[in-house]
Amino acid sequence: MTYQTQDRYLVAAQEDRCAPRTKLTIPGQLRASGGRAFQTVVHDLSISGFSAAALNRMHEGQMCWLTLPGLESLQAQVVWWENCMVGCAFNELLSPIVHDNIIGRYTGAGNYRSY
Repeated sequence: MTYQTQDRYLVAAQEDRCAPRTKLTIPGQLRASGGRAFQTVVHDLSISGFSAAALNRMHEGQMCWLTLPGLESLQAQVVWWENCMVGCAFNELLSPIVHDNIIGRYTGAGNYRSY
């Protein structure tokens, strides 16, 4: 069975968590659809999404793009916004290799998987 990108996230989100969420601090840029990019700090990351600082209100379902140092922009959709924090789901699940690379870079302890 083939899933559309958004369907894969919806299926994964029905489980407790499709991947562990790692608490960290990564400087980045966030840009909402139709808006200008602003500086942010990512506070947690998983292969399916992230939470980050967002002073301006963002609305559920709004498209946005997260840019982390050394990576191309990652398209995501706002799932929630509360008290200047936004939670977003990536449109394409983040590659576990890219995820582990980021975690290793910003925590000093990468998650090593045995395949």
